[in-house]
Amino acid sequence: MFDWQKKIFEKAKRADTIDVIAITKDERIVIIEEQQPWRDICYGFVGWTCEPNETPLQTAQRELIEETWMQSENWELFNSYSISSKIDYQSHIFIARDCEIIQQQQLDIWGEKITLHYLNWDQFIDFLASDRCKVQEFTWDVLRMMYHWKEKELKELILGKS
Repeated sequence: MFDWQKKIFEKAKRADTIDVIAITKDERIVIIEEQQPWRDICYGFVGWTCEPNETPLQTAQRELIEETWMQSENWELFNSYSISSKIDYQSHIFIARDCEIIQQQQLDIWGEKITLHYLNWDQFIDFLASDRCKVQEFTWDVLRMMYHWKEKELKELILGKS
């Protein structure tokens, strides 16, 4: 402390997380509808917690295949966020462009149910503005760009157009 007194400040540590904005070759953005035995249905992106032996990109690539049965050779890190000052971890948002189906869906053995939804650009923006989207840090970045009239630049960034 500034007055030389001691005080204990605690902070939790956990593994990093990833979310993937998956985009098909025809520029549709993949949203997953997910249900697990202990949770209500939720909507979002491919996402999970990084395994100890994986980099965030490796986790993102593995999860994309497992949850959507798609693969991409065109990856870009959108941003990494430190969401809480009380929890030590990073949330990494990746963009996977030109996704294509390569195998059968491989969901977790304990009962994960995933349905894919394919959105065009306007539907994607509407989804981000809805209560259904839970990836708030990404949504805030999108909102900032939209507020500053940079939708064209945002669309180019996400879809990979120049």
